[in-house]
Amino acid sequence: MKNIKFIYSKIILLSALLAFSTVSCERTISDEVKFEINNSTGEIFTDSPIGLGSNFYFPFEGSKATAWTVDEKEGYESQASMRIDVPNVNDPEGNYAGAIFRIDGAGRDLTEYDALTFWAKASRGVTIGGMGFGTDFFEDKYQVALSDLSLSTNWVKYTIPIPDSDKLFDERGMFWYSAGTQGTGGYGYTFWIDDLQFEKLGTIAQPRPTIFNGEDLTLETFIGVTAQMSDLKQTFNLGSGLNQTVSPAPSYYDFKSSDRSVATVNEYGVVNVLSEGTAVITASLANVTAEGSITINSVGDFDLAPIPIRNPNNVVSIFSDTYNSIPVDFFNGYWEPYQTTQSTLFAIDGNNMLSYTNFNFVGNQFSNPTVDASQYSNVHINMYIPKVPANMDFLITIVDFGEDNAQGGGDDSREQIFFDKAIWVEKDWITLEFPITMTNKNNIGQIIYENINFSSLESFYLDNIYFYSE
Repeated sequence: MKNIKFIYSKIILLSALLAFSTVSCERTISDEVKFEINNSTGEIFTDSPIGLGSNFYFPFEGSKATAWTVDEKEGYESQASMRIDVPNVNDPEGNYAGAIFRIDGAGRDLTEYDALTFWAKASRGVTIGGMGFGTDFFEDKYQVALSDLSLSTNWVKYTIPIPDSDKLFDERGMFWYSAGTQGTGGYGYTFWIDDLQFEKLGTIAQPRPTIFNGEDLTLETFIGVTAQMSDLKQTFNLGSGLNQTVSPAPSYYDFKSSDRSVATVNEYGVVNVLSEGTAVITASLANVTAEGSITINSVGDFDLAPIPIRNPNNVVSIFSDTYNSIPVDFFNGYWEPYQTTQSTLFAIDGNNMLSYTNFNFVGNQFSNPTVDASQYSNVHINMYIPKVPANMDFLITIVDFGEDNAQGGGDDSREQIFFDKAIWVEKDWITLEFPITMTNKNNIGQIIYENINFSSLESFYLDNIYFYSE
C-alpha cells in the first residue's frame, strides 16, 4: 500500500485524562428539543456521484490529482463507472493515485448498514494498496482500511465490513482509495469501480477484533509517556464463507485500563502513563472482547535523549523532533515470517521516541525518496536499553537500493556495523555514530536493527536517527 503522507498529523498526542467522580441526575427532555436526522442514503456512486455535493474529491498529497474521472463507456451492467488511472511511477504530476470522497455538507446516518460494497475490475490483474471509508481529512475518527485488494479484468463484487455501524450516525468520509505501481514494475494501469454503496447484507458474522495483532504485550515505560494503541484489526466471516480483515480506527474500540491511576487510554487509543505501577490495557469492539492486551509497567521518571546540536543544513533526518524528517515508509515493516518485533511511537512531554519490544529484528524504510549519503556519510542514532542482557550482540545494517532505486532489484548493497555488550550502559542513552564506508551510498533506503549470535535483547528505545556530514 502506498504510504500516504497526510497534510495533517497522524499522531494525536493528548494530555492525560483525569479521573473524576460525577453525580448523575435525570432530566426530562423538553418537547421543544429538535433532533436533526441525517440523510441515510447508502448510494455513493451509481452511474454518477450520489448526494456528495459539488466539492467532494480530495487527492492525497503526492498523488495524481486528475487520476479519477467518470467513464461513460464502461460500467457494471450500466453505461458509467468511476475510472481511476494509476500513473507511472515517474509521472511528474504524481507517482500514485489516491483520494478521499467527502460529502460537501452534512454527514450521513449509516447506522442501518453493515458493509460498504462495490463492483470493480482492472485493465490487468493487479493488487490495489488500500480502500475504505471514514477518512475526512479532519479527525479520521472512524476510518476503516481494507488492504491489498486483488482485482482481475472481470467485474467482481467486493465487501468492506463496518466494524460498528452505531458509531456512524454523522459520517462524511464516504470512500477512499490508494493505488500505486509497486506490483507492476512502475507501470501505470486503470481500474473501474461501480455501484459503490453502503448496504445491509445481513450475512456478515462472527466478528473477531484484535489489538496488537492479538498478542499480549508487556511494555516497560515511564511517567509522562503517551503511546498509541496499534495493530488494530477486525475480522468478519462474509456470506461467501471467506474471512475478511479490516483495520479500524481506534475510536471504534472501547478501551479499559485495570488501574486508571497508573495509565489511562482515551477514545483515540492514546495511552497516558500517569504514575509508577502496573496497568493492563484491554479493549472491546461492539461489545465483543478484543484478543490482545498490553501490560504497562511504569518504572518512574525517564531521562530524555540528548538534544542534537548539529546544523540542520548538515543533517538528513529519519526520526527526530529537532530536525525536519524526510518521509518514512515505516519504522517497523513486520517482515514475515520470522519477525516478532512490536513497535510503538510514544512521547514524554511532547518528545517523540520509538519503542521496540519482543525484539529479534526490525527495519526503518525510507524509499520515497531514498537518501543520497554521498554528502551525508555518517549515521547518528540514540539508543536506550532498559535491561542489557549478558549475551548482548547487536547488528545495524545500512541498505542501499542501487541505481534502480528499488529494494531487491539486484543491485542492492549493504554495510554492517557490529556492537558488542561492552559499549552499553543499562537505563541510559547511548550515542551511536559511525561512517558509511561502502562504495554505493547514493540511494540508501533502509536501516535494519538485529539481534545476532543468540542475543536476548528484548526491548529498547530509539531517538534522533539521522545522516550527517562533518
